[in-house]
Amino acid sequence: MEDYGIPGHEVRFIQECKTDKARKAVIAAMNEGTVRVLFGSTSMLGTGVNAQKRCVAIHHLDTPWRPSDLQQRNGRGVRAGNEIAKHFAGNNVDVIIYAVEKSLDSYKFNLLHCKQTFISQLKSGAMGARTIDEGAMDEKSGMNFSEYMAILSGNTDLLEKAKLEKRITSLEGERKSFNKGRRESEFKLESKTSELRNNQAVIAAMMEDWEKFTATAKTDKEGNRLNALRIEGVDSTDEKVLGKHLQEIAKNAVTGGIYQPVGELYGFPVKVVSERVFKEGLEFTDNRFVVEGNYKYTYNNGHLAMADPIAAARNFLNALERIPSMVEQYKEKNKALERDIPQLQEIVGKVWKKEDELKQLKSELAALDRKIQLELAPPVPEVKQQEEKPDGETHNLPNKNIDIRPEQNEQIYGRREIVEPVRRIRLG
Repeated sequence: MEDYGIPGHEVRFIQECKTDKARKAVIAAMNEGTVRVLFGSTSMLGTGVNAQKRCVAIHHLDTPWRPSDLQQRNGRGVRAGNEIAKHFAGNNVDVIIYAVEKSLDSYKFNLLHCKQTFISQLKSGAMGARTIDEGAMDEKSGMNFSEYMAILSGNTDLLEKAKLEKRITSLEGERKSFNKGRRESEFKLESKTSELRNNQAVIAAMMEDWEKFTATAKTDKEGNRLNALRIEGVDSTDEKVLGKHLQEIAKNAVTGGIYQPVGELYGFPVKVVSERVFKEGLEFTDNRFVVEGNYKYTYNNGHLAMADPIAAARNFLNALERIPSMVEQYKEKNKALERDIPQLQEIVGKVWKKEDELKQLKSELAALDRKIQLELAPPVPEVKQQEEKPDGETHNLPNKNIDIRPEQNEQIYGRREIVEPVRRIRLG
């Protein structure tokens, strides 16, 4: 602290505060600027501490076990109310992380990496992709934990390997999404194409029924179609009589789900079917009427007007006169299908354009893996053996069959140093 001209009384430890009042006083002093450096643990200087007013940097002297602890530490300064960051630092706070090369810190960063990627993916709802994105090295998030691990290993090739693996994972995820989207489009294309064919067949069959109906239907002087309904067992053509008979059938018919003929209209059979329905937990028999051509046509969903015999008798004539409106509905559906199908065909015909890039990256990764393995492999010392000459002299020959690897008993003393360039985390 002497190098920066910071007096001793401006450096405090939160552990000094034995009471809540003393703790609040130190935090207030931080905000006022009379205390410039404050040391503390995650638990004592974490959640609930509002000392951000003049915070310019956060130093992590150790590595926590949970990603949330790291976030809580950063949150003491990277939050709303930081006036220094807002007015003098572009709304940024420096975050510096210290670690020891080739130490347990690498293992702890590995744990943080695994935990945080799962938590972030779960929160973002991206678990459906079944992939974990390690994040990126940018101004917002800094280095991801796998990159910390690479640096702490002391091997820069591992950092390059981490970056390659991240890019490959990203491209593979992109390819998977592309292929998934194309498969979905293929399914939609097949479905919509089949629907279009079916609709066209329905339109043709309905138009055939319509032409048959209009060719045989009789009209009165005003051009209204006459109701030439005939009901089995009824000799009368009076609509009121026919309607009452139909109403009796609607009340008493039991067909067991089979369409039974009860009459005809202009050559189209009129049929009734009994269906089981449930209403408010009770079972009822619902009798519905249809007039049958290439398709079964109904009016009022096949239910007769039980209060008006004449309206009941005209049910089937009304059903046939609905054919043109039904045809128009199918034509409108076909227009929408004909707009969608070319777009889906274009999507299905696309090819993912980054396949060559992915292959190249995988080739680079394989080469880098081989290089790293060679660098990590311990050297094999050559051991010479004596070979006796005829005159009694001896000379040394290399022995290629003996692989002696002496035990390494080196003690590595690491020093704690900054492994990440100062990372500026933006507020808000």
